[in-house]
Amino acid sequence: MGARPLIIDCDPGQDDAIALLMAIASAEEFDLLGVTAVAGNVPLAKTEANARRVRDLAGWPELPVYAGCPRPMVRTPVTAEAVHGPSGIDGADLPEPSRTAEEVHAVEFLVQTLAEAPSSVTLATLGPLTNVALAIIKNPSILDNVAEIVAMGGAIGLGNVTPAAEFNIYADPHAAHVVFEAGVPLTMVGLDVTRQAIATPARIEAIRSLETAPAAAVCGMLVYYGAQTTTKYRHGPPLHDPCVIAHLLKPELFEGREMRVAIELAGEHCQGRTVCDVHGRSGAPNARVLERVDADGFFALLTERLARLPVATP
Repeated sequence: MGARPLIIDCDPGQDDAIALLMAIASAEEFDLLGVTAVAGNVPLAKTEANARRVRDLAGWPELPVYAGCPRPMVRTPVTAEAVHGPSGIDGADLPEPSRTAEEVHAVEFLVQTLAEAPSSVTLATLGPLTNVALAIIKNPSILDNVAEIVAMGGAIGLGNVTPAAEFNIYADPHAAHVVFEAGVPLTMVGLDVTRQAIATPARIEAIRSLETAPAAAVCGMLVYYGAQTTTKYRHGPPLHDPCVIAHLLKPELFEGREMRVAIELAGEHCQGRTVCDVHGRSGAPNARVLERVDADGFFALLTERLARLPVATP
């Protein structure tokens, strides 16, 4: 079958950083064409620099990183430093990136790469969907070359940034609406499933025992990230974004259903909510919504992939 052509759109963020490491370690499965960064967990200048730091940590400084949109399509920007720290990846203490981002804007990279791709490309989206939505708006024909979109975002149940909304969708609901209505195969990796992927102390220690620079950085980020979320998650932080990469690698670890998902754009209390029709009352499904994950299998996969990365200690 060969490696799957893949583009990762992200806003690092500790969990984005861990997802990137997991993907870079999976060269047999992924032909990683590039990484696009968007404003989200922290402003764009930090998310794109963090993506470059992570590629260096993973031993792939040549991996192209493209800076994208610095704000949402319509709403005012929101960030999440209260969770991720001022840098976005607090706890890792990574050096300055070895080289700059590419000169091409992320949206232009998406449009050009998808328009010219010799085979269909999978999009793994780990942050607000601004870059992807604007690429679709700029050239809708690129959708012909999108194999599928696997998006971390949304929830069937309660949100995490408001009572109703998950952060990535809330940060740019209008972009999410464009992507969810694009008509390509889409898998929603929402809070219902990612909140089951808890980085317990034992799972963190299993990663630490790898005794590599990437493992040490991951553990540092998880300890910091966990300390910010103890009021919500007593047993450890949930790993949202790595679930996207895990689903692409081993979909058998997950269970879900086809649903119609609408994005609430203007509600006073529910802006950014993913309205998931679990009973099939509002038309044909537009997404596969994941609901369950084998957490032990997920962390075994994550640890095994991290073990493939450079072994030098920091």
